[in-house]
Amino acid sequence: MPANERVTRSSFSDHLQPIADPRPLSLLPTRIWSDEEWERFQLGYCSRDMDEKWDVFAEGDVVFLHRSWTGHGIFEVTFAPVDDGGWKVAEAVVERDQDRYRGKDDEYDCVMLQLVLSAIVLGEPAQELRGKLVELTRKAAGVADVPAGLVQHSALGLRSGS
Repeated sequence: MPANERVTRSSFSDHLQPIADPRPLSLLPTRIWSDEEWERFQLGYCSRDMDEKWDVFAEGDVVFLHRSWTGHGIFEVTFAPVDDGGWKVAEAVVERDQDRYRGKDDEYDCVMLQLVLSAIVLGEPAQELRGKLVELTRKAAGVADVPAGLVQHSALGLRSGS
């Protein structure tokens, strides 16, 4: 699917599944996304190969983030316009069914949400967020030497060139 073609729910046929155990995310990203970035979110993102872990599409002001292999919904993010321009996350829900998503910490989920939007949808390097993901994963696992590449690949995956 070309990068400028809009991804919709129907792009995934019957593969997508709604969040089974939705919980409000208490810690939301504070970034103000530009109008151009919001337009890119509206186009969505469709995984192109097995190394990509996320599919993203928007309906109105809500952006849906699903795992590409299972189709499980993980985040539903409602955006709101900002008075001075741009868009912010107004609210978000996250999957808490441990069989579908292992996240259980709002700080980790806030970082993961930002990473999918920044690194996967927008194609940004997002090095600071990647480092934070690795730090939080190592802390949760109680292991300081989990390879950063392994953490990033298993949770975030790669982004194919557009």
